[in-house]
Amino acid sequence: MSSLYSQWTASDSNFARRAPAFTGIRILNQDAWEALVAFICSSNNNISRISQMVHKLCLHYGPYIGTIQGEAFHDFPGPEALSGTQVEAHLRQLGFGYRARYIAETALKISTQKPASYLLQLRNPSSPPLNNTTATPPIKSEEEKEEAPNQPTYRAAHTALLDLPGVGPKVADCVCLMGLGWGEAVPVDTHVWQIAQRDYRFGSKGAKTKTFTKAMYDAVGDHFRAIWGAQAGWAQSVLFTANLRSFAEQAKEGGKVSGEVVTSGVVVGADVKVERAAVVKVEEEQVVHAAAAGKRSRKRRASTEIPALGVGGQPEETKTTHVEAHTRRTSKRIKAMGG
Repeated sequence: MSSLYSQWTASDSNFARRAPAFTGIRILNQDAWEALVAFICSSNNNISRISQMVHKLCLHYGPYIGTIQGEAFHDFPGPEALSGTQVEAHLRQLGFGYRARYIAETALKISTQKPASYLLQLRNPSSPPLNNTTATPPIKSEEEKEEAPNQPTYRAAHTALLDLPGVGPKVADCVCLMGLGWGEAVPVDTHVWQIAQRDYRFGSKGAKTKTFTKAMYDAVGDHFRAIWGAQAGWAQSVLFTANLRSFAEQAKEGGKVSGEVVTSGVVVGADVKVERAAVVKVEEEQVVHAAAAGKRSRKRRASTEIPALGVGGQPEETKTTHVEAHTRRTSKRIKAMGG
């Protein structure tokens, strides 16, 4: 990890200025299908509701694992389990709203129209899933690419995911980054766009952007990939954390922030022992679990007007994003959210 920080610091003066207080940020390596469904759930949503939705999917459709102290536990359901004709109506009854259709249609498409292990075929061959230790060496030269035309690439994976119902550019990049092992995927949300404008001179200074096109989205991602390289998504998460007011204030006070960053808030876990743990909730954005300095318990709420991409990359109306920061005492293991 230190070598990556050194690389990013050497190639980016802004990263060098902001990153030292934010060491220890990690990117998850999730199951691709679970990540896909969870990020579909994240549309116009908050972390608490996303976690509840994932729990409901497991409870109503997931295979039974066992019972501990009277509580039944279920695994996350596969696409076949969510492709039934009554799934959409049932998910609406469970409070999924319009996301119910996207989940049911995506599950049906993957289970009936795509080849077996479709998502696995989109995965970065040099970054195998946790239950598979066999990695395929990445193709580097043009000659090698010609000899292996079916070798997966980040661009191909991103484009393929956009073909699924309920998946726009940001969701596709979140799945690429945390579910398919493509470290160069850079999910661009309101915070990343603010960073691009403020620190990397994207757009007119002081101008408010009412729409955020796919071309603009790709330009931001390409710019950061050119600076940070193959793990640009990781570097982006560091600056994302530094851009959150709660953690920026901690850094100014001389403290260090370390922990996990995840866009949907699903499947988070780390063995850490800290004096305080902070949880920042951002609608449609990322969640950071981190060690927080100070002795006062506090709650903050802020609103930010953001231009957001809708499903399929189409711009939506400007929405208000509410940010809440909570702090609490803990010396226990930070448990997985959403299952």
